[in-house]
Amino acid sequence: MVYTTVTRTISLFLVAAYLTVASTPSAFAQSRVTVVRDAEIEALISEYAQPILKAAGLSRSGIDIVLVNNRSFNAFVDGRRIFIHTGALTDAETPNEVIGVLAHEAGHIAGGHQERLRQQLQRAQTMAIVSALIGIGAGVAGAASDSRGLATAGMGMAAGGAEMARRSLLGYQRSEEATADRTAIDYLNRTGQSANGMLKTFERLAGGMALAGVNVDPYQISHPMPRERIANLEELARKSRYFDRKDPPQLQLRHDMMRAKIAAYMEGGQAVQRLFRGNPRGIPARYGDAIATYLNGNPRTALQKVDALIAEMPRNAYLQELRGDILIKASRAEEAANAYARALSLAPGTPGLLQVGYGQALLATGKPDLVKKAASELQTGLSREPEFANGYRYLAQAYGQLGDIAAAELATAEGHFHLGRYQDAKIFATRAQKRMKRGTPGWLRAQDIIQYRKPG
Repeated sequence: MVYTTVTRTISLFLVAAYLTVASTPSAFAQSRVTVVRDAEIEALISEYAQPILKAAGLSRSGIDIVLVNNRSFNAFVDGRRIFIHTGALTDAETPNEVIGVLAHEAGHIAGGHQERLRQQLQRAQTMAIVSALIGIGAGVAGAASDSRGLATAGMGMAAGGAEMARRSLLGYQRSEEATADRTAIDYLNRTGQSANGMLKTFERLAGGMALAGVNVDPYQISHPMPRERIANLEELARKSRYFDRKDPPQLQLRHDMMRAKIAAYMEGGQAVQRLFRGNPRGIPARYGDAIATYLNGNPRTALQKVDALIAEMPRNAYLQELRGDILIKASRAEEAANAYARALSLAPGTPGLLQVGYGQALLATGKPDLVKKAASELQTGLSREPEFANGYRYLAQAYGQLGDIAAAELATAEGHFHLGRYQDAKIFATRAQKRMKRGTPGWLRAQDIIQYRKPG
């Protein structure tokens, strides 16, 4: 599991991005988020999402699912991307709960809700600005005529107009949320899956609000009240012949292993114990324990634990990946490379993240022939995962050890570029380009980086 902190301009599908309608110039918020990259989790979430995206008519639309390192239970959309918090994945006890969340977010994308929300925002801005101008005019007139009442009324008109615009926007967004809920149930029915997970999610949200003693004005929030959502959806959900359908046991096992991994990385071994206190000797609990042991700097014991798991699940690619991680930490690079090669042979497709891990292990051997192979594997892996910024650091190291300084500097430029550090990217791209023959693919890519202009 790799964390990458990036600063990106994203239009959050959360009302927080739109509250200051009188002064916000656009529907975009500058947000610094930590993105989690992990081959195992991404493969599982993709498996959850594909049937839903197909039912929504989005399977050919290039929808990306992005994991955000955040403990809260939340998900949102931005363009053709669905962002889902790691907290939502650990709190969801079944695959069906996550699938319900994905179905809801797919409903937003398929329904074009973001574009219509931007249109509503523009109307709300106009309403607020006009009210403000009228209020200012009344205030000026009051001041000129020495009428304190008229001046006060003018201030009230300005504030009231902004409040009316804000409530109008919130009301519109609540209606879109309700539409996405109903659309999600349709997608679940089309794919033969239960909507029970959605209901459980809303019950959890309602319980959380009650536990916190929150007294919420329903006109001040962007989503329908959880109890309201449950009442609206429960009858519709229970009509489905799939309502009582359970997730397959093997899928539930993979789901729990994902939860154990996230808990171990985000909160440590005690979080894993709490999560699986009902079954402390089950595979998910032991998987999380092996990861926590590795993270705590005890590779020998961690290796024993993961080897015991591999004996029970010899064809699990991600146990082999963990074995490779542990062996790298134990300075056993060649054995780590073998473990990664095994993981690649077992994983469906050829995951770019695993290929980058394989290249990293080959690089760590320091042997010239394996370093050359490392550069090739890293380059291929990054061609499949071009936004995996951390991988370019290893690619730069590989090219540096091979004496190809131009390629090393271009790889460094790519890493900075995908982290949003555009000025640093341009510096290294310029240095790389000076060492390259004009018109070659590397020279042209460096030129693209040099000439890049940040949108907005």
